[in-house]
Formats: sequence, structure tokens, C-alpha cells
Amino acid sequence: MAKKNRTVAIVDDHTMMRDGLAQLVSGIEGYDCCWTAGDAAEAMAELEKQRPDVLITDMTLPGRNGLELIKDALSIAMGMPILVNSMHDETLYAQRVLRAGAKGYIMKDAPSDLLVEAIQRVAEGGIWVSAAMSSRIIQAFSYQGGGEAVEGVHRLTDREFEIFQLIGEGKSKAVISSNLNISPKTVDVHKAHIREKLELEDAAAVLSYAVRWVEMRRMKPE
Repeated sequence: MAKKNRTVAIVDDHTMMRDGLAQLVSGIEGYDCCWTAGDAAEAMAELEKQRPDVLITDMTLPGRNGLELIKDALSIAMGMPILVNSMHDETLYAQRVLRAGAKGYIMKDAPSDLLVEAIQRVAEGGIWVSAAMSSRIIQAFSYQGGGEAVEGVHRLTDREFEIFQLIGEGKSKAVISSNLNISPKTVDVHKAHIREKLELEDAAAVLSYAVRWVEMRRMKPE
């Protein structure tokens, strides 16, 4: 009896990216793309109908983001391998993605052969991050409290952390609101929570801290 191909589902809000990933997956021996979705809601509806052997998702999605999708998906498909394929800096998100329950993180500018290897790795029960990121994670766990705990950012929820990063990248409230599909008032509420959790005096202090934090993370040696 022929061995059944592994199935892969793809979640990305860009049609060309979804189609390209589906074509890549179909070209891997022993793998088939079973469905694609453009946002988290569509993905959850598809997941109710068919659980894939591997779920590939972007981080930035309309409505609920990739971190939220990971948690939602695992609540109904416990143990399903999830690989995040994102344009966001791996050093800023990989650890949070793994803590949320995903099995790997690979950036969209990675060569296609590495993406194939990442898909196969998580499908077989392994973990995938870049070699540089793996070293960072090991180094973080070698310090008491872990990397983010030392900086205090560990207190932030995933949504607060996402907004904190965007603030550090110099994005305005309007841009953050548009990017995350939330109201400006909701952005203000999250900013207030960030200020309280990081024990900062005012919005200017939040901006200064966020910018400094993002820049320091990017300057860390590989």
C-alpha cells in the first residue's frame, strides 16, 4: 500500500505568497497542499473541516494575528506542527512563536531549499529556527530569568509586545491602528498598559525605551 502524502495548509493574506507556497509544497516529494486561507478566521473554519499535518502561517494577518492563530489552532488541533513564515525579524518574534506552541520560525527572505527543510523538520516532530537564532535562545536560557525577562519586556502580552515593537520602529498611532486592524482608542489602551508594565513615566518614555530596545536587539551580534 502506497504511503500517504503529508498534508500542508497555508495561511497568508497575500494571494501570490499563498500560491507560491502551495506550489513549493506540491513540489516536495511526499507532500501535498490541502488548503489555503487568507486570514485567521478562514483558517479556523478550514481547520474544523480538515486538520493538516503541518500548518504554515504568516505573522501579520487581518483580524487576529499569527500568534493568536497559533493558540486558537492548537486549542482544537493539539500537537499540530505549526511553522511561521514571516517578514518580521526572527530575533524579535521566534521565541514568542515557540512559546505560543509553534514548532518553527523562518523568514520570508530565506532560500526556498531552507523553507523546504524547515517544513520537513517540523513535520517530523522537530524544531526549526536559524542557526543564529538557536544560539540566541541557548544564550538566553543560560542567564537567570531568560533574555526578555532581563529587559522587562516579558511582562507584555503578545499584542502589547507587537505594539511595543511598532512603536520602537517609529510607527504612528494611525499606522499601528491600520496595520493591526484595531481602533486608535484600543492602541491607546495598549500603550497605557505597556507604560504601566514597564514602569515608565509617560508616552515619551515609552517611545524612547521602545526605540532603544528595538535598536539594541538589531545590533546584537549574530
